[in-house]
Amino acid sequence: MDTVEKYRRFVMTSSLAAMEPVTVASGERASLTDVDGTRYTDLFSGISVVNTGHVHPRVAEAARQQIDALVHCCSYVYHVPVVADLAQRLAEITPGRLQKTFFGNSGAEAVEGALRLAKAFTGRGELLALQTSFHGRTAGSLAVTGNAKRKQRFGPSLPGVAFAPAPHPYRCRMCSGRCTLACADAVEDAIRYDTSGDVAAMIVEPVMGEGGIIPLPPGYLRRVREILDRYGILLVIDEVQSGFGRTGVLFAVEGHGVEPDIMAMAKGLASGFPLGAFIAREDIADAFQPGEHMSTFGGNPVSCAAALASIEVMLDEGLPERAARLGSTVLTRLRSLAEECKVVGDVRGAGLMIGVELVRDRNTKEPAVTEAATVRQLCRERGVLIGVGGYFGNVVRVQPPLVIGDEELDRAVGVLEEAVASVLVAATAAG
Repeated sequence: MDTVEKYRRFVMTSSLAAMEPVTVASGERASLTDVDGTRYTDLFSGISVVNTGHVHPRVAEAARQQIDALVHCCSYVYHVPVVADLAQRLAEITPGRLQKTFFGNSGAEAVEGALRLAKAFTGRGELLALQTSFHGRTAGSLAVTGNAKRKQRFGPSLPGVAFAPAPHPYRCRMCSGRCTLACADAVEDAIRYDTSGDVAAMIVEPVMGEGGIIPLPPGYLRRVREILDRYGILLVIDEVQSGFGRTGVLFAVEGHGVEPDIMAMAKGLASGFPLGAFIAREDIADAFQPGEHMSTFGGNPVSCAAALASIEVMLDEGLPERAARLGSTVLTRLRSLAEECKVVGDVRGAGLMIGVELVRDRNTKEPAVTEAATVRQLCRERGVLIGVGGYFGNVVRVQPPLVIGDEELDRAVGVLEEAVASVLVAATAAG
């Protein structure tokens, strides 16, 4: 019985992969190799996780050394040096006055904990989030996810969440021609008309990942912060997908001119080892009573060792700067492609977090969902793995490991360009 059949019979999963998923045997830097020896360039990084590349030697060695010393010892019952070391390092590299960290196992768990902390500190029970956002699939993180399709078949969401319109320059319905940040002003309307006023926090992604790789427009967060401050509402920044060099800076919130009160992290934090975290100002963090929030496996020593090594690799190898340089080149190329291929409606992103939105008609902006899936399959057939996402499922996602070589990235983007052009030819032939 091969792996595919074992998955079919024994693994409970709702696959996001192509019709015939790749069965991966190994990975190295920006490549994956399947069980038959076929090598693929990975432009998706395990959903924006392996920022330092697959099996970076320094990360792997740090994990091996920790395995030899201690694999598990609940860090909320005992003190573990590597956990304290990582918490200190995060306090040093995160923006503003963020200081104390809670460790969990995933991005969804980090979001859940961040929102619980906001409620504990403020004594309030309601939350604000953005439409088309994504924060996870657990009960609390799903409740603040602004996507009805993610919630279907799972009954009513947890109460006490209001949603404001998300900034989306390509599909904006609030400003005509020139951005006035009306979407930011709408946050105050949501507070006034859709809540009781008992709002603890608003959660925001600096770059909406699953929503379609949508960077927040300049000035948006500053205006939102001003509104939240007037009502005593905390700002929770979700850096689960955008953090750790992905967008050309260590954290995507940098440069927006705001200081988070709480920040959630995961994915790129530990280069593939399961680890999530949220960090807060000291006065906010101290709102939790002893034992009030815990996780048996949170702060696993092996994952924390991998995270410490990952951070040093990112800084030593200049990976945020590399992402900025390579991302600028890729964005320029793909925007040139958009001028030639009418199936490309928009190209956007920051660093190596790039989205290519495909449409069937540039005037109506009808999402080209089938075409996006076809592009993914064509790329796979030519040895390149990409992601597809967005609210409608029509956004091609380019999020390679930040260590990808210039020539390898150039070739992979060329494959993507050819796949998009092929879809355009097929669409034109079909009338």
